[in-house]
Amino acid sequence: MPLALLPFLLLVIPIMEIAVFIAVGKEIGLWPTLAMVLATAVMGSLLLRHQGFRLLGEIRSKMEAGALPGRALVHGVMLLLAGILLLTPGFVTDFCGFLLFVPPVRDWIWAAISKRIDIQFMGGSANQTPNASPHGDDGRGRIIDLDESEFRPSDPNSPWRGK
Repeated sequence: MPLALLPFLLLVIPIMEIAVFIAVGKEIGLWPTLAMVLATAVMGSLLLRHQGFRLLGEIRSKMEAGALPGRALVHGVMLLLAGILLLTPGFVTDFCGFLLFVPPVRDWIWAAISKRIDIQFMGGSANQTPNASPHGDDGRGRIIDLDESEFRPSDPNSPWRGK
């Protein structure tokens, strides 16, 4: 999403929410409209809790099996977004939030945006080179580790001589 679109959305979404509030309020009245907004927030938080715990279990089991939980992590981010949308008062954001609770919708969104994302995996520790073994061989030759008492410089005038 281009950043130029963000101010547009921040202006359009509240205007859409107000228009829908007015339309629903005219049809069913003020108090039922407010009750619906509160009910969707409560339902959304309950759904988020239920699906969130299920998703955490899926992530945990995949990691214990040694697999990367990529899909589960993406679904977790989308569920978090769904929860935020449902806690935001309004029918438009509630509709979008409830859509994100449907796994096929999340899969479709991921398929649409994953083409634009470059995923890289980095493993190992920070002090190893790409070809390094855990025994200190970095693929460039033999490494000899000497203590100060085991090595004497051959030239006493060497700038590398300890002072």
